[in-house]
Amino acid sequence: MTMTSSPTARALSVVGRRLGSARKDLRGRWLSYVPTVAFLVLATIAAVTSDAFLSQGNLSNLFRQIVTNGLISLGMLTVILSAGIDLSVGAIVALAGIVAAGLLNMLPWPVAIPLAVGVAIVAGGLNGTLVAGFRLPPFVATLATMSAIRGFVYVVSETPITPTDMTFGRIVASSVGPVPTPAIFMIGCFIAVSFFLNRTTMGRAIYAIGGNEEAVRLSGINVRAHIMLAYLISGLFAGLAGVILASRVGIAQPSVGVGLELDAIAACVIGGASLAGGRGSVRGTFAGVLLLGLISNLLNLYSVQAYYQQIFKGALIVLAVLARRREG
Repeated sequence: MTMTSSPTARALSVVGRRLGSARKDLRGRWLSYVPTVAFLVLATIAAVTSDAFLSQGNLSNLFRQIVTNGLISLGMLTVILSAGIDLSVGAIVALAGIVAAGLLNMLPWPVAIPLAVGVAIVAGGLNGTLVAGFRLPPFVATLATMSAIRGFVYVVSETPITPTDMTFGRIVASSVGPVPTPAIFMIGCFIAVSFFLNRTTMGRAIYAIGGNEEAVRLSGINVRAHIMLAYLISGLFAGLAGVILASRVGIAQPSVGVGLELDAIAACVIGGASLAGGRGSVRGTFAGVLLLGLISNLLNLYSVQAYYQQIFKGALIVLAVLARRREG
């Protein structure tokens, strides 16, 4: 005989579910501040233990170094939110740098730079076509384009290219007070992407696609167009990163950018993004970028071998995933 639950039991069940949901929400809010707190703790330790850390030269160098990963991570976050991944960003960085350096030897920088970034956007569009148009798994599609684009970069130039017009390089090397100009540009990009993802219909659709693609499709939203947009944005920011990196160091190398996709994924995951899609924030990604940049800076100050940086990054990713696995 089936027993009907009493009103009291049903009420207690509802209260229990609500309390469980509230605990998960509180846990999620606390976890979102972990990268920022970790950054502040490490910065405090560094300031106490190293006289060079708070020097203007070191802080300026720190902010210049995080620009590349910061811009790439913005594009990577957009793709991850749509439940995708972009393994080709490092190759696109090299492509944009080589194209920009070559064009700067023939054209003025206001023309050469947009053309180089445009080539990167086209590369992002190729990824979007394979994923959204041909429905290839993002991992497979971008792994293939990573190899193809890297090979194309070497076809364009097997040797590094040094631009003769260094006007844009001087702009990149400039500062506004103690803050490097590229860092200000990066922060502006973070603000713009935050507004796009949280305040526009297209940005919210990208979030929704990562959460439940089928539900979004049934609601009448063009899923393929928004996935394509996510990969175009990834190509755009990888291109900007490549141009700024080449201009900052004064030379474009076809081998540059290897492993940058891993740094970008690490920043997003540490900042709270879920590789399953639909969850993540620009604020969290920015904190992840700062934390990774600070760790690299500290290890350099303490003359620790670069190999240990990879160990720390891997450990941080594992810890971030473990901390959030019960959040959803």
